[in-house]
Amino acid sequence: MLYWQRKGGNEMVNQIILVGRLVKTPELELTDSGKKISTITLAVPRTYKNLNGEYDTDFIDCTLWTGVAENTSEYCKTGDILGVRGRIQSRIIEKDDGTKYKKMEIIAEKVSFLSSTKDKKDNEVINNIDLEEKTEENNDEKKMKQDKKKK
Repeated sequence: MLYWQRKGGNEMVNQIILVGRLVKTPELELTDSGKKISTITLAVPRTYKNLNGEYDTDFIDCTLWTGVAENTSEYCKTGDILGVRGRIQSRIIEKDDGTKYKKMEIIAEKVSFLSSTKDKKDNEVINNIDLEEKTEENNDEKKMKQDKKKK
């Protein structure tokens, strides 16, 4: 039995998983009813090349609500890699001129922080310190070898 099937029959599935880079630092807003909301855009590169031999990137808007919105806006910045699990939702938008169009959006149910630009900077500092220590160790070893040769 497939995971979306139940005893009573087949169920439909509306689930999406995205992994991409955050295009802009999220901002937390409040709706008129006081709910927390944030809209983020993920840059998700395609897995295949276009006719020019380059990889295209899709920019996908995701809507985050309540705790997910609050945590993401607090801990994430531009360039961070996020995993988003959610669903696709459509709604009708009416413009000022009266024309209507359908908007598809991702409603995030879970956001995973996969890597951050802060981690990268911290790792670069640690790596630089490690390199400095190794260089000092190598210099010490060379001095010890030279001292032994002199004796």
